Amino acid sequence: MLVDGSMLLLTAWIRGVKARPLRVLAAAAIGAVYVVLMLFPPLSFLFTVVVKVAISLAMLLVAFGLQDTRSFLRYIGAFYAVNFVAAGAVLGIHYLLLSGSDEVWNTMRFLQNGISAELEMGAWFVICVVCIGLYLLKSVVAGRRQKELVLTHLAEVTVIIGDTEYRCIGLVDTGNQLYDPLSRTPVMVMEASLWEDDIPPGWMKGIRECQTDRLVAGLGEDEFKWQDRIRLVPYRGINKGTQFMLAIKPDGVVIEREGIRSESSKVLIGLDGGKLVADGSYRAIIHPSLVENRAG
Repeated sequence: MLVDGSMLLLTAWIRGVKARPLRVLAAAAIGAVYVVLMLFPPLSFLFTVVVKVAISLAMLLVAFGLQDTRSFLRYIGAFYAVNFVAAGAVLGIHYLLLSGSDEVWNTMRFLQNGISAELEMGAWFVICVVCIGLYLLKSVVAGRRQKELVLTHLAEVTVIIGDTEYRCIGLVDTGNQLYDPLSRTPVMVMEASLWEDDIPPGWMKGIRECQTDRLVAGLGEDEFKWQDRIRLVPYRGINKGTQFMLAIKPDGVVIEREGIRSESSKVLIGLDGGKLVADGSYRAIIHPSLVENRAG
């Protein structure tokens, strides 16, 4: 029941539906009873493919019901995919743990019309490996979903200062509510490394070491050509209280997303000294209000 229940719950998660515990429990009980019945020789006909498919369909009907044919077919596909991954994990780890070729050959029997494989595995081994396989499958699917979610929120960013333009890919973050408290200007965060050619080394070091307030106070040794555009934006860091981010006032920002062009001149560019994401898929965090200002 534990294995069947886990597979049904993962099927529901993959399909993006909320499983009902009692229905999943009843469906898992059907699978458990079926396994017990197969142990009796007079009921060997239950081991046929037709009966196996019928039992699996019955489990899915009990667990999720029948809303429409297309939806049910997707449940079937997800359920069998989960089962195949679990079975593959059991076989893969079983053969991985075999210490020599003799042990591998001992699991095989050569018959007149083919090869027969005999596997000896304990119940706890099967349960543990199935759980590991299901966990890995869930992790892979979750990672893929997260990646797809990020991709749907990416946009091309162009920051304009005088005759200079800075371009990168940015992420539209609806949770980004960072404003300059005095002017209520939205702040878009960008990696400072994008500006490295125009920011003096001393300033870059101060940004990376979170000493931006000291730079603005005049302790920076290098002159910055855009010093008249500099602002300090307070924000609350994780377990660090109030901190300050160095921001620059650009002439304008252009954001292009899904064929829609948005422009804004009321914006500050906050400079982050690190990497916003390890894989570099985006290098700016776009304030949601900036994508609302569509160009005419």
